Amino acid sequence: MGRLDGRVIIVTGGAKGIGKVYSKGLANEGATVVIADIADGAELAREICLEFGAERAIATTLDVSREADVGRVVGDVLTRFGRVDVLVNNAAIFSTLQPVEPWDIDVDLWDRVMAVNVRGPFLMVKYVTPAMIKAGYGKIINIASGTAYRGIPHMAHYVTSKGAMLGFTRALARDLGKHGIRVNTLAPGLIMSDSILANTEHIDEMRDAVIAARSIKRDGYPEDLIGALVFLASAESDFVAGQTLAVCGGTTTT
Repeated sequence: MGRLDGRVIIVTGGAKGIGKVYSKGLANEGATVVIADIADGAELAREICLEFGAERAIATTLDVSREADVGRVVGDVLTRFGRVDVLVNNAAIFSTLQPVEPWDIDVDLWDRVMAVNVRGPFLMVKYVTPAMIKAGYGKIINIASGTAYRGIPHMAHYVTSKGAMLGFTRALARDLGKHGIRVNTLAPGLIMSDSILANTEHIDEMRDAVIAARSIKRDGYPEDLIGALVFLASAESDFVAGQTLAVCGGTTTT
């Protein structure tokens, strides 16, 4: 038996990069995974179904910053499965951002980062919580970043958006705990995902300093995050709320 048997889990940004590994890792523990991404996740869903069983994954496209998209996707999931047990708010803009001084950040870019990285999680929560409240149970996992604790240069828009996730989690945990909904944050460090490896600016800018600051002196990989993610999604964390679990090799202590 898997630790997530029978659970229906939405993973935003679940088609590629770290999100792809999240989707497969959750399915491996028995979950039915809804891959909700602006990118096409159909091939990944087919791969998961072939490996773990029919109906173990479906893919749907959405822009998490658009309320109409979010409402449509959550409504479709509830129609098909009747519930949402876990939401993983993973979709975010990061790997495509170029290092930039804060005074040179374009206002439209700033607003787009906030729309995806902050408004997106809010909209997903807005639409999944009524079903979770009705069920009397649910898990919301917001993905933040260790950068929200220590700051990094040339990424003020991203760091600000991930700092917002820490406050969002704490507020939601207070509001939703009485309904049986546990809200927590997973905060990865610099992770060598496909999307990061395709954008060497971030590696060149941060990699050596990050590893030097770690207790565990090596690169981090998406697979390093799965144990913490499954813990937060499973019944094992039913008495955990409002917390941040940093998985960064010891760069950040929360």
